[in-house]
Amino acid sequence: MIEVKGLVKTYGTKRAVDGVSFTVRRGDILGFLGPNGAGKSTTMKMITGYLRPDAGSALVDGTDVAADPVAVKRKLGYLPENAPAYPEMTVAEFLGFIAEVRGFSGSEARRAHVARAARLTHLEPVLGQAIETLSKGYKQRVGFAQALLHDPAALVLDEPTDGLDPNQKNEVRSLIRSMAVEKAVILSTHILEEVEAICTRVIIISRGRVVVDETPAALQARKPGARLDEIFRSLTQSE
Repeated sequence: MIEVKGLVKTYGTKRAVDGVSFTVRRGDILGFLGPNGAGKSTTMKMITGYLRPDAGSALVDGTDVAADPVAVKRKLGYLPENAPAYPEMTVAEFLGFIAEVRGFSGSEARRAHVARAARLTHLEPVLGQAIETLSKGYKQRVGFAQALLHDPAALVLDEPTDGLDPNQKNEVRSLIRSMAVEKAVILSTHILEEVEAICTRVIIISRGRVVVDETPAALQARKPGARLDEIFRSLTQSE
């Protein structure tokens, strides 16, 4: 569903992403990990078409992102870091706007997609509320709702549970798990318990390069008895 081949991105003299390659199949929940500045967000922005790579390619369901970024965006749901939205809009207005942008111009189709996204992300109580008045957790849910509104084949989620309380985190994880049956999911997170809870594969990136691509069980087997955060630190500090 997602195929990344040798992606490279350089800013001045710094190579932020240095030849990253991996694939994500339908049904995969890929935990995309790395220390701050490792190149995670830059990689995800290239996959989603928000940044053009200096070299390499990314394909979503067989479509090259650089060759046809609009077609790729139809197949992808993207939750960027900090879940940007128009703060003066109400939740319903914003999701209705996103539905129209996604091509659901008929009022019935637009309402149906907004209602589904709001139901899945538990936003019904705040649909009439301005986004700028919401808590951080609810703002994050709005970002998640816009990402899944058009029922995409693949999801790219940058810190989807950031700012949520423990109950909300569990709800979002359950939603991701249920949706991944028919979707490919890339999930960036700093919460290692999230990896253990829902991810079927783990990629660790350090200094722009992939240092691990394996299952959570295989990662744990590197140091039996050690905590996942200890294994993560040993792998990223040795690079």
